[in-house]
Amino acid sequence: MATEPEFSFGPYRFDAKGRVLFRGSKDLGLPPKAADTLHLLLENAGNVVNKTQLLDTVWPRVVVGDGSLARTISILRKALGGEDASRAYIATVSKRGYRFVAPLDRRIEPARDSQRIMLLVLPFENSGGARPHDYFSDGLTEEMIAQLARLNPQRLGVIARTTSMMFKDHQRRVSDIGRELGVQFVLEGTVRRSRDRMRITAQLIQVSDETQVWAENYERKPGDLLRLQCELAATIAQATKIKLAPAPRIESVREIPAEAYESLLKGRHFLNQRLERTMRTSITHFEAALQHCPDCASAYAGIAEANVMLACRGMVPAKETFRASAEAARKALELDPEQGDAHGSLAHVRLHDWDWVGLDEQFRRATELAPSLALVYYWYGEFLMSQGKPEEAIATTATALKTDPLSPVVRSSFGMILYLARQYERASEILVSAIEHWPQHFLPHMRLGMVRIQQKQFPEAIRELRTATRMAEESTETQAALAMAYAASGDRANATRIARKLEDLRGRRYVLPYNIAKIYAAGNDRTRAFDWLETAYEGGNPDLIELNSEPIFDGLRTDRHLAHLMRRIGWKV
Repeated sequence: MATEPEFSFGPYRFDAKGRVLFRGSKDLGLPPKAADTLHLLLENAGNVVNKTQLLDTVWPRVVVGDGSLARTISILRKALGGEDASRAYIATVSKRGYRFVAPLDRRIEPARDSQRIMLLVLPFENSGGARPHDYFSDGLTEEMIAQLARLNPQRLGVIARTTSMMFKDHQRRVSDIGRELGVQFVLEGTVRRSRDRMRITAQLIQVSDETQVWAENYERKPGDLLRLQCELAATIAQATKIKLAPAPRIESVREIPAEAYESLLKGRHFLNQRLERTMRTSITHFEAALQHCPDCASAYAGIAEANVMLACRGMVPAKETFRASAEAARKALELDPEQGDAHGSLAHVRLHDWDWVGLDEQFRRATELAPSLALVYYWYGEFLMSQGKPEEAIATTATALKTDPLSPVVRSSFGMILYLARQYERASEILVSAIEHWPQHFLPHMRLGMVRIQQKQFPEAIRELRTATRMAEESTETQAALAMAYAASGDRANATRIARKLEDLRGRRYVLPYNIAKIYAAGNDRTRAFDWLETAYEGGNPDLIELNSEPIFDGLRTDRHLAHLMRRIGWKV
């Protein structure tokens, strides 16, 4: 059986199966639509591919204009060396379309046992129809993703939760979804609740010909669903001929009380919404799970993750919240040393607590045990940036993007790492593509605004940050970013107005001192910038780990006060 080809041209190599463009050994991080466009041009090398064919193939069943195609071609040209250099590869054919014109080596290798299979778990359908019970079907989907991702990460890759949820209530063909994400198999199913029983159907579909590989019906008690997930995972491994990594026997997976399982799923449902009120609500549900099952490691892991996210988003004071998160994560690992999300949360806490010793190993362990948790790769990337390893940070965060390609948060996080690495053009491309896909999500707008500040495109920076502030319901984080844009542009009056507003909010609403320090640094007010950095240090502000790479502080780098502060955090300066 043959696999999809690799294409080589000039210094570039395109892996058609993974939709990855390399220059030498470096992954150039093409967005999915740009990769699909390049693939179509390469498949038709030497021939004109007209605009209609490109739009129909790359954006199936979606109405987009020529502007989206033009922006995608522009992203491709930048990846191929810029406008002039890329003409050796892609020619524009006036009023028709585009043609790949470079000499091309097309190589098809026979499939090998070592090749990695990619799987998408579509959101399980709540066949009972009641929206309030969606938390249960969504939670089952998330648990299945986590269970399958642990089977054998070297042989089976599983698309992460956020991207999976993009296809909830979808009406698209499996083959279209598979082509968009580059997966070979799709798992879909339904769940129906009836008093104290659950009826679950599941089927595994091969994308290439949309044939059913396997299907089964199950009826279980809610508390026994953890065991069912293990059974499903083992069956799917057998159906896809994946050799299982060492794992606990199904018989050893114990049943937990139905009430505890219900609370766990509610906790995950609220945690995944990532709003302050929903994350606080999630902790309540995780604590309720512990009332019914005091040694439930997953509940402690959920408490740890909720607390660490509240602290890192600047919603609560960091020190005491990190302490609560670390305690919960350590308790989860005491009960279950293989709890990957607990390793991730504990590593994240240690990162922001400047606890560097052995941290690299803990992040690696977290990604091994929970390979479907895309944000753990971003946190690991933050750590690598803090250690002065930008190329490794970019490569690690790119893994998050491959794991969860349709997540606006993950794409924005990748843009943030590129921003800290001062790769502003590439960050801009990633963030513009994120805005095209998710125009109503505040985070890509905020990250792009920060990039535009460094590019000195101040009117656009202010426009993006105003948009982000409105979408984020006037969050203090976005207000501070907008004030930075005003300060950097020379609009001292508006910058000062927002800074004073944020200062006055303190005591009534938590405001990260680090963000206020960035406003004054952007306006080159060194005295106030250092005063607020000291306040941030005393409060253990989480974002201080960016101090050695945040471009806003470049104007302070020759000041001995900054070197002294960085030494206290743990850097060798």
